[in-house]
Amino acid sequence: MHYRAFISYSHADARWAAWLHRRLESYRLPSRLRGGSGAHGPLPERMAPVFRDRDDLPSAGHLGPQIESALADSEALVVLCSPDAARSPYVDAEILAFKRLGRGDRIYAFIVGGEPNAGDARECFPHALRHDLDPATGTLDLVANPVAADARSGKDGRSLALLKLLAGLFGLPLDTLRQREAQRRHRRMAAVTGLAVLVMLVTSVLAVQAVIARKAAERRQKQAEALVDFMLGDLNDKLSEVGRLDILSKVNDKAMDYFASLPRTDVTAEALEQRAKALVKIGVVRSEQGDYAGAMESYRAASELSGPMARAMPRDVARQLAHADVLSYIALMHWYQGDLANAGRGFDEAARVLSAAQRQAPDDPQLLYQAVTNENNNGHVLESLGRIDDATAHYDRMLVLARRLAARDPANSEWQNMLGLAHNNLAKMALQRGDLRAAIAGYREDLAVKARLVARDPRNNAQRRFLLIARATLGRTLALAGQFADAAALQAQALAEARKLHAMEPSSSEYREDLGLYAIQSARVARLAGDATTAARLVDEARATLAPLLAAGQDQPGWQRDHAEALTEQAVQAAALGDAAMAAGLLDDALAILDPQLAASPQDRGTVLSTLDARLHLSALVDGERRMALAREALAAIEAQRDSRGDPRLLALQVRAQLLLRRLGDATASATALAASGYRDPALAADLARAGLRVRAPTADAGPSAPSPGRAGARSTP
Repeated sequence: MHYRAFISYSHADARWAAWLHRRLESYRLPSRLRGGSGAHGPLPERMAPVFRDRDDLPSAGHLGPQIESALADSEALVVLCSPDAARSPYVDAEILAFKRLGRGDRIYAFIVGGEPNAGDARECFPHALRHDLDPATGTLDLVANPVAADARSGKDGRSLALLKLLAGLFGLPLDTLRQREAQRRHRRMAAVTGLAVLVMLVTSVLAVQAVIARKAAERRQKQAEALVDFMLGDLNDKLSEVGRLDILSKVNDKAMDYFASLPRTDVTAEALEQRAKALVKIGVVRSEQGDYAGAMESYRAASELSGPMARAMPRDVARQLAHADVLSYIALMHWYQGDLANAGRGFDEAARVLSAAQRQAPDDPQLLYQAVTNENNNGHVLESLGRIDDATAHYDRMLVLARRLAARDPANSEWQNMLGLAHNNLAKMALQRGDLRAAIAGYREDLAVKARLVARDPRNNAQRRFLLIARATLGRTLALAGQFADAAALQAQALAEARKLHAMEPSSSEYREDLGLYAIQSARVARLAGDATTAARLVDEARATLAPLLAAGQDQPGWQRDHAEALTEQAVQAAALGDAAMAAGLLDDALAILDPQLAASPQDRGTVLSTLDARLHLSALVDGERRMALAREALAAIEAQRDSRGDPRLLALQVRAQLLLRRLGDATASATALAASGYRDPALAADLARAGLRVRAPTADAGPSAPSPGRAGARSTP
């Protein structure tokens, strides 16, 4: 037959089909297996050619002549299984046609989404795959039990699923193929590892030789540090490609050991500056891997070099900038680990260095940019401590400086982004003060900046990420104002873009967190709009997306909170379906994550909102004293907020707590203030109606708002 295999798939899975087609045709059987025989006959060198149609079939359930001919001329049929494939009449028709050719034993399932044998909207196996032909009638009346390679995350994964499929197509035991692949991979790993060891040896030799003579030392030191740059750059990339994070960490550790062994005296300032930059780069790599302790070690080592150089030459603006940058990275590590006090002190120290440098060069644009960034970072720390007025003062100064910076060069995207972020921060403060309209206006300003920058450079993935965050923030704010259609549209745009970015770079923790977070938020909007099916699918997607982050970085409070919010949303959906026991269990799990975070940061608005939302949902599900205790705890936490008690999100939680405690007069007053802010929530309105309360909303409603590049409490980088 002409084709080794025929790939049957829904065109919604075209990207998967293209990937599988490419991997099958490019696969070469290990040399030791070639020339032998498998269960299906002599073993070929390659699994090529493989047929993959690129056009829709002419009509539902009917195959064109070209497809029928290709099926008849194919040794095997590979079915890409997903909910879209299960609903596709074309995929079903292709499976049925292949079974009628008498080759039902050469059909291989390859799962890329959904659930096998689920029997609902998640079903991934097409009907014709789940049933066999009845020899008597020629119809699909017999139940089949298809065996599949499962490429989903948390199952076989892409690599093992592909190997299982190849083993079936070649007619070989999986262990035979896996052992040969492991040998081939080990040879490849050995080559990369050998290169890493060689580089380390050369670096060590050069470092020893560097102390022999000053001139020779300077030359060799530059060579060694060039090798270190290679270790931290190209070699890191190569090791990442083959999945050897263990060697990658050892390479970074070796570089750190090398820097620690170098003398601090009799070394040129240029060499010390290069060393500090390399240490910062190591810190960035470790931070991206979630190794915050290791990143902090690198940044502190860089600070020990940059600090004395900055103090020795206080008029050297470049050195002041470099030292302020390192201080900001150290503060950021404290921030990531929830240490707000040390984060604030670190950003303050960076601000003092910048302030002194600005007296030397008041018009230096890089100093101005760093000053804008530092106002932003300080504002975030104060915001998390509940000091909203102080945070707003920093954001006001940030906007003034950002306008000056943006006006200097409209083509500089970094500077324009800082202008958008300043509008975003002030919009967030307006929301916390209860001014929903001002928040919407500020988010629109930010969205306009992000949209202009993406239109100018649509291939810039970082800029696309800023825009998707802006859209999501606008969607969230519109949902608060009850404008669910516009909110859902913006959330859908943001989620679609998050999926694209994650698919392009699945190793990025930022893209993965974005996808998980905005899937949760889209699920909420879908639920409030009455689309329970979409809401359930989205919260499942969010939990599956966040799972690898949680496994890799248990000390990251932001990821933990995202996970808790997903559990809360799933609990609300379960309660709506009448499964109170499941909902209560999910909420208990969420509160086990959130309660310690609230205890550590009782004024952080994002943590407060997430924790009290989960607590009040649980209160509504339990009876007796526990219900009252949970509601009282929630109300006490709300009343303990030092600033911004008019935040509509906080007021909504207050109304829910007061209703649970039967404080109907207080609930009416809170709901009236909430309605005046422009807040519209049909679920809360229903709760008020059930309590026999009617709250008259003002005639003027809040208009749509613009999105912002970060959620409440969003972390920003130096």
